[in-house]
Amino acid sequence: MFPLGDDNSQRETTPYVVWTLIGVNVLFWLAQLGIGESFTYGWAAIPFEITRNVDLVHAQMVEFAGQTLEIPQAPGPVPIHITLLTAMFMHGSWMHIIGNMLYLAIFGDQIEDILGHGRFILFYLLCGIGASLAHVAFASNSVIPSLGASGAIAGVLGAYLVKYPRNPVRVLVVRAIVVMPAFVVLGFWIVLQLISQVTVGLGASTGVAYMAHIGGFAAGVVLIFLMAIGRPPRVPARQKVMRLSRRR
Repeated sequence: MFPLGDDNSQRETTPYVVWTLIGVNVLFWLAQLGIGESFTYGWAAIPFEITRNVDLVHAQMVEFAGQTLEIPQAPGPVPIHITLLTAMFMHGSWMHIIGNMLYLAIFGDQIEDILGHGRFILFYLLCGIGASLAHVAFASNSVIPSLGASGAIAGVLGAYLVKYPRNPVRVLVVRAIVVMPAFVVLGFWIVLQLISQVTVGLGASTGVAYMAHIGGFAAGVVLIFLMAIGRPPRVPARQKVMRLSRRR
């Protein structure tokens, strides 16, 4: 299932923060392409560096999928924990960034609408950091760089599932475009992450930080309740129309 769009008729504000986040991710990606691997390996989040407060600068050898691979390293920021923030704006390929930005554009606007621009920025960053910490806790000895916006975006998906479970989402399934409720699309997504994480625990090698997705999703589910405190209650568009009709 690949989401193509959703019903955002309930949205009342312009998603300036979502657009800005997409722009920042694109700028980081261009920097990665321009500067090269020294930037990517230096500023991505590496669990070993985070848990031991060290900056690896020499290549490390790791066992992966039955092979011994050399993982390049490069000097990072000071303190090295800054990479928990920078890593969520970095990506590993064109498909990686395109897929993540599509998810952010589709599902992020309505969460920004609920929280407001300022709170949504904080929500997004906290989900991203929470996702990275979940991955670090699970793989504390790993020297493999972790990067991508998917952890933060997973938080957006968790919040969306809570607030808009029945909102219709257009999904590409094989070669057909199908409309499904959000709880089916996002429920399938998080179940897939959980199953994939179990396979990793059983020894499968995938190269994907599923625990970051799970941690980010859980953070989003919790934070959407906490950060919506104090926000004015939303009135569905249909109810607004009915109220106006009655007044007339």
